[in-house]
Amino acid sequence: QGQLKIARAAMAARCRLAARFHHIHGANIRLDASHTQATRVESFANGLCFSQEPLAPGQIFLVEIEEKELGWCGHLRVGLTARDPQSLEVVPEYSLPDLVNLGDTWVFAITRNHNRVLVEGEQAQPRGRPWEPFLLIERVRIPRDTLVGRSRPGRYSHILDDLFKMNVLPATARRSRIGVLYAPQPDGTADMHIVINGEDMGPSARGLPSSRPLYAVIDVFASTKSVRVIPVDYGFPSLQTLCRLVIQKHIVHRLAIDGLDLPPLLKSFCQHE
Repeated sequence: QGQLKIARAAMAARCRLAARFHHIHGANIRLDASHTQATRVESFANGLCFSQEPLAPGQIFLVEIEEKELGWCGHLRVGLTARDPQSLEVVPEYSLPDLVNLGDTWVFAITRNHNRVLVEGEQAQPRGRPWEPFLLIERVRIPRDTLVGRSRPGRYSHILDDLFKMNVLPATARRSRIGVLYAPQPDGTADMHIVINGEDMGPSARGLPSSRPLYAVIDVFASTKSVRVIPVDYGFPSLQTLCRLVIQKHIVHRLAIDGLDLPPLLKSFCQHE
């Protein structure tokens, strides 16, 4: 049990460290000072981004869509690559097909029922209940609260938040949270999973080389203008998260939080995080 706690603590520390974008990125991308926000400043392409570090097995790289741009066709693209971003002579203009055509890269455009790869005789797994506290992907156990998008505080935020939890809004809606991870398999390969607002879309690619470093790929493409990395802590939910869950059960919407006798920092966490 002690070794398990140490392993979880190490995973949490690694996840916080890796929740940043790589300094190598597309020509039209601008990163903020923390390297957690990526914005495409021109055109609709040259928006490729990578995780700062290779992902650990079961580690999710999670982003939230912060800003959209009307007038373009196409949405966010997400995946994994076994290519070190620093090895690229030039960052490709597109993840699909340019980066994928270089090899050792698996990227998909985000859609609702998305590229589920089933082996012979396998049936698609039923989606988990939105109120379950953890998302289970094979042996990976991730607190669901962080994975689900939340609207900005407003009159209808309680309705929108329920829609995010049920994952019925468009997959690329503003404030949606989309993540990618890989799950090692007994044969030494790995399956890639894409998660949308706390729902596992199932294996979208199989046979990835789990023995090689795998970086997350985020293509801020077309109608997606800006995304932000969301750090994910594994293990038990934080005290703040537990407080928020209790508060949510007793209020109609987040505007009511202003009238509660709570510390200002907790109010802000409940309203905005």
